[in-house]
Amino acid sequence: MAADVHHHATASRATDRPGDESPFALGLLLRRAHWRAAAVMGEALRPLGIELRHFAVLIALVNDGPTVQRDLATATGSDKAGIMRVVDDLERMGLAVRKTVPGDRRVRAVEITPQGVELFDAAHVAAEPLADRLVAELGAGEPEQLRDLLTRFAYPADDEV
Repeated sequence: MAADVHHHATASRATDRPGDESPFALGLLLRRAHWRAAAVMGEALRPLGIELRHFAVLIALVNDGPTVQRDLATATGSDKAGIMRVVDDLERMGLAVRKTVPGDRRVRAVEITPQGVELFDAAHVAAEPLADRLVAELGAGEPEQLRDLLTRFAYPADDEV
């Protein structure tokens, strides 16, 4: 049985190289693209004193307003301990605060501060030239096409958001 699995797998072995036609190819390309984009965007955030994990929480807070930590973990793909560390960092930097939730003294909602909004806006300004560098290899109209394709891929019409 193991031999059968081996023979079937060799024809479509994932290689993580351009032109790979394995069933893992798209996921591997997306992972590599994410690493590249994360490195470039991290470069924009570093002078501001934050990392992508911090910025992901600020994005959620700007989008959704005050949010309980459990929901922040879900929104950012983090776990409970990880989101607590990020929120602790943001509080220490004055970029977010925890506030009690009316009706449940045990639950705290995280809220972005005015300083957090200023940093959020500054991050966008800092990222602009670097974002252009990310798509420098693409032709006219291709950055918009890539954004459209990735948006449809990440947010399929049949998904409930």
